[in-house]
Amino acid sequence: QVQVVESGGGLVQAGGSLRLSCTLSGIIFNLNAMAWYRQAPGKQRELVASITAGGSTRYADSVKGRFTISRPNADNTMYLQMNSLRPEDTAVYFCNVERIGVRDIWGQGTQVTVSS
Repeated sequence: QVQVVESGGGLVQAGGSLRLSCTLSGIIFNLNAMAWYRQAPGKQRELVASITAGGSTRYADSVKGRFTISRPNADNTMYLQMNSLRPEDTAVYFCNVERIGVRDIWGQGTQVTVSS
């Protein structure tokens, strides 16, 4: 069973940067896309950014121009570079792996806290 592990969260001041990593424990042959979601206290989980197996990316309007999702060389690690962070970006960030014909894999989440 492939697992995903997120890292890179932490506490940062508004305007600062963080880079999140999501590492797969093995190879996934039926990968469709990978994505970052986030969930703030009292709110629903929302899509932040996604990247398909072919490299196409999509972003939530709230993070466009500030966040960059990448998966260099289609290897087993995905990144989320977060710049110009805002207090409203505070949330638990989850890595999601979407597979064809099989249920998604979720990581345990990493906390991002942006102080004003």
